[in-house]
Amino acid sequence: MAEERWEQRDAREPRAGEAADRRTVRPEEAAAWEALVATARRTVTEGLVVGTSGNVSVRVGDTVLVSPSGVPYDRLTPRDVTGVDLDGRQVLGTLVPTSELPMHLAVYGAGDARAVVHTHAVHATAVSTLVTELPLIHYMAAALGGPVRVAPYATYGTRELAENMLRALTGRSACLLGNHGTVAHGATLDQAYDRTAQLEWMCRVWLTASSVPGLTPALLSEEQVAEVGERLKGYGQRG
Repeated sequence: MAEERWEQRDAREPRAGEAADRRTVRPEEAAAWEALVATARRTVTEGLVVGTSGNVSVRVGDTVLVSPSGVPYDRLTPRDVTGVDLDGRQVLGTLVPTSELPMHLAVYGAGDARAVVHTHAVHATAVSTLVTELPLIHYMAAALGGPVRVAPYATYGTRELAENMLRALTGRSACLLGNHGTVAHGATLDQAYDRTAQLEWMCRVWLTASSVPGLTPALLSEEQVAEVGERLKGYGQRG
């Protein structure tokens, strides 16, 4: 436990002398920060988070830009750029990064993700308290890699939560966090956000269908969802 607390402090509170290592914001980071703030605000306006719950990050090279802790998204400005390196040491800004930084860094360390969105979406959070895997209510589960798992509950901001999340994300681009919310990643902020919204929608569909008295929702098989996954590889415009 002592080691865990130290690692979290290292990720969020620079020790003496570290502030001097912080550098100026590069043009590509300024553009990415603008997109991050827009995405964070979108999670509020579209009802995926309340207040300052949830958080957003985007990777630019070896720097991770992340929403700061406890700051309403509508108050963020270009001067508030907050960034850490892949070890969690702050290299940009003075605002304290989100308390969920270990979770974001775990995603980047485990694969090729370039953006992460974490929310406390109502329907998804409700589902996370009921099942260990979202029932296959809709074929768009294929867009997230298959059946969406629920990571066992752990205290926010801890290594345990990050590890539980990574197991649930194996082979997936999104998962539920037990009694907590959602995590989705993607190659872009838009993709990570769209996956988050898709997951919340599927959770809402399942809750709605399963609430009808005397009826049980028809579910798809994993084989049916896998078939859709193959078809989705060719979906959309070419070129």
